Amino acid sequence: MITVHHLENSRSQRILWLLEELGAEYRIRTYRRDPGTLLAPPELKKVHPLGKSPVITDDAYTVAESGAIVEYLVARYDGDALVPEAGTPERLRYIHWLHYAEGSAMPLLVMKLVFSKLGKPPVPAIIRPIGKLLAAGVRQKFLDPQLRLHLDYWESELEHYAWFAGNDFSAADIQMSFPLLAAESRTDLSNYPNIKRVLEEMRERPAYQRAIEKGGEFRL
Repeated sequence: MITVHHLENSRSQRILWLLEELGAEYRIRTYRRDPGTLLAPPELKKVHPLGKSPVITDDAYTVAESGAIVEYLVARYDGDALVPEAGTPERLRYIHWLHYAEGSAMPLLVMKLVFSKLGKPPVPAIIRPIGKLLAAGVRQKFLDPQLRLHLDYWESELEHYAWFAGNDFSAADIQMSFPLLAAESRTDLSNYPNIKRVLEEMRERPAYQRAIEKGGEFRL
């Protein structure tokens, strides 16, 4: 049976969602973040050397990285309904968004989170003013313009398609859920009706709701 090594309030939530969509049996082992650093506990290093989440174990296999886990699970559980047919434009879009989520979107959103904390504890009080000035400059000159570029890209694509890979829901939408939720928590989406629509439709899916019940709410 699949075991999801689930770090609270993390990307592993979407793995729970995928498993619910697939109707697969699985169990959850939950790990709590360090309340001071918000980092994963050292116990996760017993599962995978990097000590990161998401990671799953399945018999003799240990699979890390969201995209790799998604590919493994849809193949393992015959998730054809969540993958567009090979040789179609939708399949190419699916592959793009599956890897774009972590390759392009999340590094930017993580940087925005990190810089937002430079003027706050646990940064030493004596350097917080410098941290605030540095963070403000990076946000103004780089992070905010780049984030708008990506948001505009998502909005434009979703203007033409119901979901990221096309007009049918796919595992790429599950993969993209975390960037969308992270963006929602860190920026104003009032000018992005299609992004808001997709977020609403994600939250309405019964499998998503079951995953939240089992894994806990996001607090991004």
